[in-house]
Formats: sequence, structure tokens, C-alpha cells
Amino acid sequence: AVLRDGKVEVLPIHGNPIMPSCVGLDPAGKLIVGQAARNQLVAAPEHTILSIKRKMGEDAKVRLGDQEFSPEEISSFILRELKQEAERQLGQPVRKAVITVPAFFNERQRKATQAAGDLAGLEVVRIINEPTAAALAYGAGVTEGETMLVYDLGGGTFDVSVVVME
Repeated sequence: AVLRDGKVEVLPIHGNPIMPSCVGLDPAGKLIVGQAARNQLVAAPEHTILSIKRKMGEDAKVRLGDQEFSPEEISSFILRELKQEAERQLGQPVRKAVITVPAFFNERQRKATQAAGDLAGLEVVRIINEPTAAALAYGAGVTEGETMLVYDLGGGTFDVSVVVME
């Protein structure tokens, strides 16, 4: 999303309102990100990584084809794709970003996300919780003192957050 003229505008990614957090290698060995990677998950699971967010903050490596990457590196590929698509749509460089994370992320996971942003060439100015970002993207803050209940049903979790705008 981008803040334009004081309003949050969710940018479509390759024509869709969301982009799967999926990274893969196509048959030629080229890195693919998003829906293209998700489309090959069943046919080429050894060349596809889904749900890397679950490994953020761990001292682990994941295999993608014959290469190994840290969770931060895989996440940086996703962030770089988002950065490039935003630059294409906005017609200008994107240097700074606010990155969202699940509300349950601990400090180590947040630092790993910061590192992924750095690897993607972004200055991460803030890490915020996903329910807070959802509330802002869908109109919170118009009325002072507003209270919203935000449901997050994604990624195998069911999170509920109360967001109070002050």
C-alpha cells in the first residue's frame, strides 16, 4: 500500500489485491515470486517455498532447488518483488517501507524481518502488526476515538485484535 494524498491506497500486485508469499525456481532456474511460484507448488515442491514467515528469526536454512537460503533471504525476494512492482506503478523509486508482521511475532522475528527489508534494498522505517495495517488500510483513523475489531484468518491462525484510534 501507499499513502497518497493522506489516504491509504492498496496497490494491486500483478493485477491482484494480494500476492502469495511464495518463492520458486522455474524450470530454467530463474527466480519467480508470488502467484507464478504458487502455481508450480504441486508440480515442483522441491523448487518452491511457501510460508517462510513461520521460519523467520530461526537460525535455519531452507532448500530451494540445489541452493540453500536463510529465511531472511527468501523474505527479501518477496519484498524486492513488492518494491519493484510498487516502483513500476508509482513511476518513482521506493526507498523506505513500513513492513507488517503477524501480531504474535517476537523481537527476534521482527529483527529478522528488518534484515529481510535491508536485503531487499529498503530502509525499514517501522515494523507494525498486520491487524494494525489492515485497520489503517480499510479506513481506521477517520473518526478519533474509533474502536475496531480486526479478524485475521490467514496462514493457519485466527487472530483478533482490538484497534483503538487516538
